[in-house]
Amino acid sequence: MTNYAFDNTYDLSEQQLQQLDEAEDLMLKGSLGKAEEILLSMLKEDPECIPVLSNLGHMYGRHLSEFKTAVEYYDRVLALEPDNAWARDARRRYLRYID
Repeated sequence: MTNYAFDNTYDLSEQQLQQLDEAEDLMLKGSLGKAEEILLSMLKEDPECIPVLSNLGHMYGRHLSEFKTAVEYYDRVLALEPDNAWARDARRRYLRYID
């Protein structure tokens, strides 16, 4: 197993960690379609995976300016983890852009 510089708080599998890493790298490179494909595939496997939901919220909000969709993903994070300050702050940021 690969050593990571963070705690695996959500007890993700090695495959999930690799897929998240790949999706994040693709987002940084501007390959948003491929990143979205990976994340949505992961979400089908685990619809309550907070790191995947958070990454989708980030991608839709920051990279695609689809603020309503971003807020929907952050709502799902907060339904599962109400004390998630990062999701709460990101959700608040994107709510400003929704009519």
